[in-house]
Parts: sequence; C-alpha cells; structure tokens
Amino acid sequence: MALLPVNYAPRMADPLFESVSAGTRELLSEVAFRRMIAIERKRTERSNTPFLLMLLEAGHYRGADKNGKVLNSVASALMPSTRETDVIGWHKERTTVGVIYTGLLAQDKNSIMSIILNRVKATLRSKLTFEQFSQVTISFHFFPDDWDHYNPGSPSNPALYSDLMSPDSSKQFVLAIKRVIDVAGSALMLILCAPLFLVIALAIKASSQGPVLFRQDRVGHYGQHFTFLKFRSMLVDNDHSIHKEFVTKFIANKTEHQPSNGNAENVYKLAKDKRVTRVGRFLRRTSLDELPQFLNVLKGEMSLVGPRPPIPYELAAYQTWHRRRVLEVKPGITGLWQVTARSSVQFDDMVRLDLRYATSWSPQLDLRILMRTPLAVIKGTGAY
Repeated sequence: MALLPVNYAPRMADPLFESVSAGTRELLSEVAFRRMIAIERKRTERSNTPFLLMLLEAGHYRGADKNGKVLNSVASALMPSTRETDVIGWHKERTTVGVIYTGLLAQDKNSIMSIILNRVKATLRSKLTFEQFSQVTISFHFFPDDWDHYNPGSPSNPALYSDLMSPDSSKQFVLAIKRVIDVAGSALMLILCAPLFLVIALAIKASSQGPVLFRQDRVGHYGQHFTFLKFRSMLVDNDHSIHKEFVTKFIANKTEHQPSNGNAENVYKLAKDKRVTRVGRFLRRTSLDELPQFLNVLKGEMSLVGPRPPIPYELAAYQTWHRRRVLEVKPGITGLWQVTARSSVQFDDMVRLDLRYATSWSPQLDLRILMRTPLAVIKGTGAY
C-alpha cells in the first residue's frame, strides 16, 4: 500500500526553521516541530488527507544525557531513510523524537503502521547498538484522530495537540490575566444577582413542576466534559430528540431560517419550541436563564467570553475543523458570535467567528465583547 508525498517542504525563510539549512536536513527544535504539527492539522482539515505522527522515546535508558545521545542517533538514522516531505524534530526536547509522515494516501491505518514500523525497525537495527535499540519505544498517532464523544474524559490525543495543551510562557501569562478577570467578574455578578436568583427560582417553581436548575453534560476546553448550569426553561422529562435532529441538520448546513416569534428577523434556531414554559420564554428572551453559568466560570469550567460549549451529540456531528472551537479556547457565557450574529448565521460561519476569536484573543478584545453584551441582551436578537 503506497505512501504518496504531497508537494510540501518547510520554508527555509521562516524563523521557526532556522535549524534547517539549505540542502541539509537537521532536527527541528521542539517549538518548530510542534508548530509543524499545528500546520499539518490545518492542512488535513482542508484536504482530508491524513498524516501520521510517529514518536520515538528512550525513556528507560540511564540518564537524560544518554537518552539524548540515543535519540540523536535515532534521528540521524531516520534522516536518510524518510522522504524530504516528512518532518523530523523534537516532540519533547532530549526526550522524544517525532516524525510527521505527510500525504498518506492509504486509508488502512494498520497497513500504514505496519509498513512504517518494519522500515523504521530495520533502519534502527542497522544503525544502533543492541542495547540502544532495546531502549527505544515507538508509538503512532493518526490525524484526524478518533474522538470518544461520550467519554467524560478528554477525547483528544495530547500528542497531536501539544502546541495547544502546553502553551508557551507568554501565552500562559495572558491566560492567567483572563482567569483573574473571569474569577473577579463571575464573583461580582453572583453577588449582585443574588436577589434576582431568588426571584427567578420562585417564578420557575410557581409556573411548572421540576427543579430550578437545569443540568446538562457539555464539552469544554480540550474536550473535557462538565456539568453545564442554566435556569430551567423547559418542561421536565421532555423529548431531546427534537433538538438533536435540528442541531445535527444545522451543523450539516441543512436547515433553513426559522420564523421568529413576531419579529422581522429569521433565525437558525428552534424559535417556536413547545417544550419551553411561559416563564422559560421570558428567561430565554432576556438571557436570564444563563446566569447560573457564572458558577461554571468561577469553577474554571468556562470563561466569561468564549464559544458556547457543545452537547456531546453535537460534537459527534462535527467535521474535523469544527473541533478547533473546543480545543483552542475555553467556552464562555458570551462571545463574538453572540454580540455580532447570534442565531442569524449558519453553523460554519458561527465556527469561523469562534476561531477568529481564538486566534485574535486578548484581554482588550474580551472587554470589548463584555461591553457589547448588555446591548445584545436588551435587544434580544436571536434569543429563543
């Protein structure tokens, strides 16, 4: 089964690839190699052509220095035996060497792994001592990877997303600022809205049977599941298949604009849902049903600003590129989509807004979105 290359090679002018000189293949640094993984993920999202990440470790050898020497020998052996379109570098400095096999035409993962594993073993046996070879462990990671959408743990493969799960120190600093804003903002809102919580709770209990709070399993950052909180706006024990059918068609861009409740605009949403109670309609129209999510923010499961967290059956319908909205940034109560195009654009456009936010995020952008949110709530556009 053939492994066919794509027309791609690292650009020598890019500062990330300073370790690669013209005409000579050298080992990429950890930062450069992880950047290449991110680039190949995006390439696969567009082309649907998978890639394979192979990791080689020597973790049981005696000492870090000897590990590094063994892996340097491993990398030197692999350089001449791989295609120029394949990328070799440190997945983890002095601990793990990675090889990205690009442009894989074959769809049988087991056949691909068997071919590559046999070739790599033969190469290493010819270049390493028996003791060195016996210490090397090899693992394979395909992208797109298989996500377990209903597993309460993380469905993503950390090896394929190391650039996202281990951000650099500068990004960690701004994320710390974001967390401080989240804690301060959510704590302040919970204190200020405490009397309103009581009024809403009494209205819900007086209008229909059932609990005050609605709890639902949602998918958060890096695919981690958490219990999402809202004020209950529906009758209890209702049929969720109605929403599942609608949202599956919405993600596949197979839904039409739905007529709204007496307004001029049409929306991509179940605008006339008979499962919603009379009090629930008011809560949804004013977005007051979202207030308990400040508890999710305080616990660190959500942020004040970010994409809306999907339900597991929504995630199961995602295309590969859609997943980035739960990988690249923590979900939020409000976001760019909510203040610019809430329920008025198709799903792909909503995801593009989420990814635009994720790539251009800054504390200043968060503050601008938070300042625009009250007006969006008052107007009630797209809230049903």
